[in-house]
Amino acid sequence: GLKEPAPFADQLEVVTTQYTRVSLDEARLGTPENRPVRVYADGIFDMFHSGHARALMQAKCLFPNTHLIVGVCSDDLTHKLKGFTVMNEDERYDAVSHCRYVDEVVRNAPWTLTPEFLAKHRIDFVAHDDIPYVSAESDDVYKHIKEAGMFAPTQRTEGISTSDIITRIVRDYDVYVRRNLQRGYTAKELNVSFINEKKYHLQERVDKVKQKVRDVEEKSKEFVQKVEEKSIDLIQKWEEKSREFIGNFLQMFGPDGALKHMLKEGKGRMLQAISPRHSPSSSPTREERSPSPVFRLPFFTKTSPPSSPPHYSDAHSISEDEDE
Repeated sequence: GLKEPAPFADQLEVVTTQYTRVSLDEARLGTPENRPVRVYADGIFDMFHSGHARALMQAKCLFPNTHLIVGVCSDDLTHKLKGFTVMNEDERYDAVSHCRYVDEVVRNAPWTLTPEFLAKHRIDFVAHDDIPYVSAESDDVYKHIKEAGMFAPTQRTEGISTSDIITRIVRDYDVYVRRNLQRGYTAKELNVSFINEKKYHLQERVDKVKQKVRDVEEKSKEFVQKVEEKSIDLIQKWEEKSREFIGNFLQMFGPDGALKHMLKEGKGRMLQAISPRHSPSSSPTREERSPSPVFRLPFFTKTSPPSSPPHYSDAHSISEDEDE
């Protein structure tokens, strides 16, 4: 089911029964029959992030059955011994209590762990990264914990820490101020002077204009690219069609094309149609020819042919030979 936020230690019922620590070997072998291994991890946990969560995950997974207690230092102690925080103590307590690996939260945790504190919270082991944690009082506040055999090291997550996040904010200060002014925060809330406020607003407008110009340029590039792609595609299609056209043209009009065969066949038919029949080897004699019809003038009668009909007939008659 849904895991509730981890309870605060000062709100839990005080346990007065005798408590005997388990050794590291016992803890590694498995869960003691009567209770889980109690592991303590502490810190400031300002601007709670994945680096914090991973460290607590490692502490929770140290043993097969772990009860993870997390100590969070107060604002007064932190500001005095380490520095100013972004989140106040209540926000930091609440953030840690909502981490899934945490079973119990100790508010106003001490900077140095005393035997009395360890006994009060029945702590078996203290989990922290193995980098010496320096303070004004000691070169390593966990030195006595290590000497007692109660220290369980965890690994830091590189690239993410509260200091890294604050460094990003300082580096990009102008960007975040402009963003928050745009979201409705006042210059007074952001501790920005009147002149700087106007400067940030002007920068915001200039950036918007620049962004519009970039958008137009990007759209122009996309348009040109699309035109080029379509042009290349069209040229390729033209080339394919031209090859097809040339091939078809050669098939029709080439040296051995269909048109040549068609013309050759047509020419043969035309020559056959228009060429005359061959003349016979010998011409018939005049007597063998059929008589030519003779056209006579109307004033000649059958009873009285003209005195010289052959001469007149030759002059006024048309024979087949003459027709030809």
